[in-house]
Amino acid sequence: MAAEISISLGPPPDRREALTKRIRLLVAATITYNVIEAIVALTAGTIASSTALIGFGLDSVIEVSSAAAVAWQFSARDQAVREAREQRTLRIIAVSFFALAAYVTVDAVRALASTGEVERSVPGIVIAALSLAIMPFLSAAQRKAGRELGSASAVADSKQTLLCTYLSAVLLLGLVLNATLGWSWADPIAALVIAAIAVKEGRDAWQGKGCCAAPAAATVPSAGAESDACGCHPGCDCCN
Repeated sequence: MAAEISISLGPPPDRREALTKRIRLLVAATITYNVIEAIVALTAGTIASSTALIGFGLDSVIEVSSAAAVAWQFSARDQAVREAREQRTLRIIAVSFFALAAYVTVDAVRALASTGEVERSVPGIVIAALSLAIMPFLSAAQRKAGRELGSASAVADSKQTLLCTYLSAVLLLGLVLNATLGWSWADPIAALVIAAIAVKEGRDAWQGKGCCAAPAAATVPSAGAESDACGCHPGCDCCN
């Protein structure tokens, strides 16, 4: 008997609406937290003369712009309007990634060349630890909803949030090492690696690789192949 051929048309209207509302809530939560994060990091960084903390605070501002772009896309009630805004939203997210990579690189090089001493910052350590605990959950939830809905912009923004997790880990490690051992070079070295990751994610977002296929497009997978509403399959960028 010939293998059964299935056609995926994405989630039904009720499920699509529920996913859209979930993404709106997740984006709102991301924006709210990042505004608080930016205020605390910039204030603590200025007091401690920490370029890493100031850079982290500016990164939060960039993340707000990325999340705001997705919020703008999903503020439209009509599905056709949301889909029309998808490409522009992806470009905004891509530019945010590139801006983040550029700033982190310049800031890391400047920190490596600097001979000034950075004071210990307890508020900085606390906000970095909180971000490390909170951001992975926000990123995973938005990425899951975005993949099921078939929204490349939502998936790309979730990667921006995930990048904040990496930056939080780098910042926390740098602040702790500086406070305990005086190793001021640890943070900028790791930050350069994060900048390289940001460039890759920005390029993927610009090329629309946040999701492999729109959910509305009919697909006819081969026998035994698995895919979700986002068209994800082994080797697909949005599944990695």
